[in-house]
Order: sequence, then structure tokens, then C-alpha cells
Amino acid sequence: MDKSILTPLQNQLEGQLQFDTLITALYATDASVYRRIPLAVAFPKTIQDVKKIIAFASQHDIGIIPRTAGTSLAGQCVGDGIVVDVSKYFTKIIAVDKTKKTVTVQPGVIRDDLNRFLKPYGLFFGPNTSTSNRCMIGGMVGNNSSGTTSIQYGVTRDKVLELQTILSDGSEVTFSEISLDDFEAKRNLDTLEGEIYNQIYTELYSKEIQQQITAHFPKREIHRRNTGYAIDELIDSEVFSTTNTHFNMCKLLTGSEGTLAFTTQITLQLDELPPEETLMIAAHFRTIDDCMRAVAPVMQHSLFTCEMMDKTILDCTKNNIEQLKNRFFIVDDPEAILMLELRANDTNHLEQQKDKLLKTLDDSKLSYANPILRKEEIDKALELRKAGLGLLGNIVGDKKAVACIEDTAVAISDLANYISEFTDLMKSYDQQAVYYAHAGAGEIHLRPILDLKKSKDVTLFKKITDDVASLVKKYQGSMSGEHGDGIVRAGYIPFMIGEDNYKILERIKRTFDPNFIFNPGKIIDAYPMDQKLRYEVDRKEPEIDTIFDFTDSMGILRAAEKCNGSGDCRKSVEAGGTMCPSYRATKNEKDTTRGRANTLREFLTNSEKVNKFDNKELKEVFDLCLSCKGCASECPSNVDVAALKAEFEYQYQKENRVSLRTKLFAHNNRLNAIGRIAPGLTNFFFSNTLTSGVLKSILGIAKQRNLPLLSKQSLEGWCKQNIKKIQPEQPIKSVYFFIDEFTNHLDAEIGIDAIKLLTRLNYEVKIIDHKESGRTFISKGLLKQAKMLANLNIKTFSNHITAETPLVGLEPSAILTFRDEYLRLADDKEKATSVATHTFLIDEFLHTEIEKGNINADLFTTDTKTIKIHGHCHQKALSGIHNTFSILNLPKNFNVTIIPSGCCGMAGSFGYEKEHYNISMQIGEQTLFPSVRKTPKDTIIVAVGTSCRHQIKDGTQREALHPISILKNALV
Repeated sequence: MDKSILTPLQNQLEGQLQFDTLITALYATDASVYRRIPLAVAFPKTIQDVKKIIAFASQHDIGIIPRTAGTSLAGQCVGDGIVVDVSKYFTKIIAVDKTKKTVTVQPGVIRDDLNRFLKPYGLFFGPNTSTSNRCMIGGMVGNNSSGTTSIQYGVTRDKVLELQTILSDGSEVTFSEISLDDFEAKRNLDTLEGEIYNQIYTELYSKEIQQQITAHFPKREIHRRNTGYAIDELIDSEVFSTTNTHFNMCKLLTGSEGTLAFTTQITLQLDELPPEETLMIAAHFRTIDDCMRAVAPVMQHSLFTCEMMDKTILDCTKNNIEQLKNRFFIVDDPEAILMLELRANDTNHLEQQKDKLLKTLDDSKLSYANPILRKEEIDKALELRKAGLGLLGNIVGDKKAVACIEDTAVAISDLANYISEFTDLMKSYDQQAVYYAHAGAGEIHLRPILDLKKSKDVTLFKKITDDVASLVKKYQGSMSGEHGDGIVRAGYIPFMIGEDNYKILERIKRTFDPNFIFNPGKIIDAYPMDQKLRYEVDRKEPEIDTIFDFTDSMGILRAAEKCNGSGDCRKSVEAGGTMCPSYRATKNEKDTTRGRANTLREFLTNSEKVNKFDNKELKEVFDLCLSCKGCASECPSNVDVAALKAEFEYQYQKENRVSLRTKLFAHNNRLNAIGRIAPGLTNFFFSNTLTSGVLKSILGIAKQRNLPLLSKQSLEGWCKQNIKKIQPEQPIKSVYFFIDEFTNHLDAEIGIDAIKLLTRLNYEVKIIDHKESGRTFISKGLLKQAKMLANLNIKTFSNHITAETPLVGLEPSAILTFRDEYLRLADDKEKATSVATHTFLIDEFLHTEIEKGNINADLFTTDTKTIKIHGHCHQKALSGIHNTFSILNLPKNFNVTIIPSGCCGMAGSFGYEKEHYNISMQIGEQTLFPSVRKTPKDTIIVAVGTSCRHQIKDGTQREALHPISILKNALV
């Protein structure tokens, strides 16, 4: 289609309509296996915008694909028409009614953000998906989402009271609960709304039809059922039965995946916050069958959670930095775990419930261990479970756990037999399935391991789904429990509910949407489930040479492909963590880990250029990446965008010149060494308004920034004069100290404090000649230079660094390079790995020595100090801020807390560059700056990173100190 027809619509919208190559590539996928390049992407700001988009789509016979967070597993958010993303502007919480326990929101409100807002009211929205920190209410309504809490609080359909919508003719219609008389009045309307009510009545009034629906739709006791449109819910109203239940069209629209109307506002029924007293029993099982047979008896108890993880999921968590700490409760090597949560208003009642549940487990003789978790232990266990879906993306290679049959639900009484038959079916395909999810609701997320790049596995993809559909129908279950039909399961609806019932759905769809503009290819007239997949089938993989070693992912392309679209990178600031700081500022998909990985995958796979990195679209998506490393630990699939960006920059600069500014930032260490010939003159030049202004203007540095000044003496110079004088006579052990390029020239005083602290604590500090870390070269994509430095440093340290003589350093971005990028750069992997194993941020080293008893509080002052810590991004991702917290808590009267901040926004040179200054400060304003500003002046602000300290100074005019300086000054 000629995209010029989009220009008039683009000019009419208050929001945006984009249709360039980058935006359409970004929105071609969601969290499913599908890829469809949309015609355009719209970001409506107003209801009038939505109306204009609908009118345009009707006029030109173009589909509209509604989208919020884009985390759908079934392909609901991909299509060939206009993707309408409401996640950017339709994000308001409109009203709360505490008396009625209701809330009205726009569809782009994030579920967890809503519950944080509601907490002071004593209320919350119950459905709780594994994507709750980024999924949005509109998407939850579209899918009829459920999550871990459904066994107590029901599913989204149970909570939707009212929907404000725009119909296919552009009319605004509010659907809500209405009486029988009101229903009749609606039927008399001479509008599309009236036609809809008439059609519903015509289709469902017959008792024979109602019996037909009941006979062929999923069993009523399965509360997670979302196969097709929920006409089985409508026939329970007083319009069609003898009940007193009012009719509510929202029952039909919830779970309709945006195929019937476009929702602009949602009113939800809320619940009171759950009882505060809680515990969890993590029942361990030797076999899947034992686990499944235990579900029915434990569900006789009033459980708030009954979740299952199998061995495949648990094994994935062994290699995830963020999740390793959450495995504390695992006993031996279970084949499956049931996580059984109890709640009560008082501890006595809770203990009684616990004893009864343990007795049920003991009597069943099915579980072999039943550890009891309390308080924050429960949060850690639930976090482990929530991470499971994304962790499946960690399977190295092209075989992945594929979402196709992962959403089946059966009655609990059928669960054990169903799983037994399912297991036999999988064995017949030589498949070891992945078992994951909501056992207490009769829903297990079952995933075959397939390579959808190969035609034989695509054939298997469909055949397995065919066979499972037959098995689900045998038990009158639901093929779609909570993830929706989308593309992957919509084609099975006629088989699952019967052709006659499906024809009813067709006629309802045609009444609501006669031109089929609303999310075509979903539920009705489904796209084929085995076509338009994310990867071109049986295509020869492009050969891509890189300077970084990506063999741990089988190459850079597969490193990008690890992103499965789960969208953890779209969580809000309030959700905590670090990734992705630029997305949190812009709310643009291109600034997420997902957006960057998807774009890199798209161009490495499909670009016709010899150098596939040489594309302006890639330059654009990586431009705002701060290389914070948040994704390396927080992304469940460990998609390390910082590594991808560094490689991209290197490859892109092969075809495009390296700018003077880039060269100067990269060679910062050499320039500082030259400046040290006359440090007073250099600092005058950097600090004088006139000369520094000229320098900033020439180099494109933000005029608001203060240029870092040289220390009076380099750390190397000080060490040559003093290091031998201060060594202890009988040291506990020896450590090698890495003099990084930032500390050496810019923060020498901190380096001196560190060496004095170590020696005063009775450690011998050894310093040998070595090269700079190469951090500035890595950050600017000058990887040849970085590789040379990595090899030289590994050669220098490999004969010295052992468990008894570790390497320690001050600046996280420098010393942690040994543990991160050097493993990709160094030629001698064995030596690099050995050095990395014994390399520590100084905070880590001191924390370990404290735990060994080599350092104690008696060595420090008893003065009272209040301290707040901001952690460096690389420290959080690769080491842990808890080490800094621990060492500062050693002095008896130090009161230490951690600022729950993400990235400070400086990120080395990023915040200095004039085009990035505003977003740098915006990132700082998210959490860090407000937290520092409201801190009393006598509270000490701590920041481990040199960039962080400069950012805090520029953003708040407060001086931040290094923790090592504080400890050194606290020595007695």
C-alpha cells in the first residue's frame, strides 16, 4: 500500500502517526512467535484521535491493532494494519470510589502502578500476572488476564464493571451492568449499539442454543476460560435465564482482544487488601505426576497462591545473576515445586492453617520436602517464579520453549489425568515439555522445545498444537486460559466450541465490526498459526564476524534473539531496578532493551548491506542506551544491550567516521596524562568560563556541565612516593590494587584513602605497572584499542592474581570490566576467566573480609552518622550494592539506607554530550535527585561511581562521597 495516503491522517492527529522503517520494525513483534510488519503505528492523545483513526481505517479497509505493553504471547498485538499504542498517553487514573470500591482508569495504566496508587485506600486490583510491573489494564481486559491470585480474587472479567468504547462507526458507547428493562430499551435504539443488543438477544435467547453453548464451551468450573467470545457468561444473566444477575456486555468485551470495540476507559471492581499475615509452603516433588496429584487435596485449603515450577524453569534460574539469590529455599533437585501461600488476619489462625496444610501434604506422601517461607522470603520465591517465563529465553541456540499450548486449562479434578496424557503425548514427539504456572486454577503453561527456524519443527509446532487441542477438548477444557487466542489458538476455536457456536461468534463480530477493522486475524477468521513467524523458515543464517566474543550465545545474532519480547524493560520507575533508564524518560519503545534487541535482530537478519550494522535505524535505537548494564541482570533473558551497543558502535564506525569528540572521550586517560604536565594550567582552562565554554562548544559538550578537574597529584605518583612507607608488618594477606584511569587523574584522593584504609586494616597493598581498563574505548565502540588493553592487562595480572592475592579496584565501570567485557575481548580465555574470578570491587572485598572476621567494628569510630547510598549501575548489575551497605554498617552508630534509585543519568560521557544533557537530567529527576534534595544537610550522600558523584553535584548541588573515604576517616 502506498504510505502517502497516511499523511493526511498524520496531520490530523494531536498525537503521532509514524510509518518509517524503524517504527514498523519495532512494532512487528510482541512476545509471541509472530512477525508482521505494520503499515503504521499511531500514538493517540485523545478520544478524537482514536475516532479519526477508526474512520480512516474504515475508509481504506485497514486493520487496527490495539496495543498497550505488547507482552502478548499469542500474537494479539501484531498485524498488517495500524498498530494503535495507547501506552504513552492513555495513562490516567481518573477516579476512585472508596465506598463502592471501584476505580476508573485509562487502558494504559500499569497494573502494579495502579495498586501502588490504591494502597492508601486499603484497596487493590486482584488479577496479578507475571508481567504485572509493566502490563496494562487495557491489555488485561483484552486478554481476560488472571495470574497467581485468581483462585482467591477471580479473573479480570469478574472485575470489569464498565467500559467506555468507540464502536466501528465512530460512536462512543458505554457498556455497563443494565437491568432487563434497560436491555429492552437498548434493543429499541436506532444505532449500532441497538443493533448489537438486538443481535445478542437474537443469538442467545433460545434454550436449545443455550444448552448447545453449555455442552460445547469449556466446563463452567474452569474459571480461567477464554476460548472465543464469552457468550457462555452472557446466558447466565436475567435476560436469558431465571437468575437475578443483571446483563453486562463487558463480560463479552473482556477477553475479546480488541476485536469488537476500541476501549478508552475502564471501571474496575476492587478488593480490600489481602490479610497481612502470610506464609508459604514450598512443597517439593520428585515427579510431575506426584505434583499434579497433590493439587486437588491442597486446594481444599483456602490458598491465596498455588503455583508450580518444574525442573526446567528451576535450572534456568541457576545461571541468572538476579535470581540466584532467590533459590535459597530449594532442597536437593526437585522435579517440581508447588508454592502454597496462606494468609490470615492473625498469627494464630495462620499457624492453624499451616498445620492443617502440612498434615494434608504429609498424609498424601507425595512431597519430599516442605520448607516454610515467611515475610521477604515469600517475595523472593514469587520473584523466582515470575521470572520463569522470561528465563526460558536463556536456552542457548535456536531451540526455544515455544508458546502455543502454554495456556490450556482444565478442571482441577481432571488435572492429574490430563497432565499424564499430555506427558505421554509429548514423549511420542520426543519432547520434554516445560511445566509452569497456575496449578491451583487447573492451568499449566506447557511448552514444547522447538526450533521455529526449521520447517520440520514448524510442522511439529502445528501438529503438537492439533493433538493438544484434541486432548483439551476430551476434558472439555479451555485452550486459552489467560493468554488469549490471538493468532496461535484462534484457528482452533471452531473445533473447541463447535461450528454452530463459532458461527454465533462470527455473526456477533460482524455486527460489532462489519468491515473487520478491529484486530483482524484474531478470534474470527484467524490468520494461519504456522505462518508469518518471527524467523524466516529454513533460511541460511547470516555470518556475522564480531570483535566481541559472543560464543556464549552462539553469536551476536542469537544474543539479540534471546529477547523473547516479555517486556520487563518497560517497567516503571516505581517498580524499582535500573533498566531501561532512557525508556523511563521517553516512554518510547525504541529505548527499551526489547526495542534495541528486536531492531538489531531485524537488521542483522534482513539488511541487504554488506555491513549489516551500517543502518541509521540501528544508530537511532542505540543512541540513548546508557550502557548501564541493568538489562544484563534484570532482563530474565540476560540480553546485554551494553555489549550489543559496543559491538554495533565498532562495526558502524568502520563505515562512518569517528568524531573528534568520540576520540577525545575515548582517549581521556592519555589527554589527562598530558594535562598533568601543567595541572594548574589545565584546571584553569577547564574551569574558566571563557575557555571551558569554547571547548564545550567545539566538542558538543553541554554548556551546563562542569568539566572534571585533575587531582593535584596522580595516584600513581603518590604511590611511587608513599606506598612502601605505609605497609603493615604482618599483613592478613596481600591484595593487588588496580589504579583505574578515573581515580588516577581525577579522584586520586579517594585512591589514597583506599590504600590507606587497606593498609590500616592490615592488608599489604601491591601495585604493579598495568594499563588503563579500556572502559572509555568500550563505551565509544573503539574495541580494537580495548582488546589490546584487555590482552595486556590479562598478561600482566594472570601470574599474580589468585584467591590468596586478589585484584581490587575502586571504580565499578573500570574494575568490573575484568569480570565482564574482558571475557569477550581477551584472546586467552582461560587466563581471563581466572583473573576475573579473583577480581573484586573494593566494597566486595571488604564485605567478604568482614564476614571472615578479619575486620570488625572495634577498628572504627562510635560517632553517629546518617548515610544514604546511591549505587553505581555496573555495581548493581555485576556486584551488588549490598556490599557497600554492609561495609558502611560496620561502624556501630552508622545509620545507613539505600536510595532506591536506578541509573543516575550521567553514564560516563553520555550526560556530558549536549544532545543527551536534557534526558540525562530527566533520568536523574526520576528518583535520585528528589531523594537527595529532601535529605537533611547533615546526612552524608554516598556514591561509588565518579560519574554518579558528578551527576549528583550538577543535579542537586550536594557533594557525594565515596564509601571508602568515609570508612578511612572513621578509623580509630
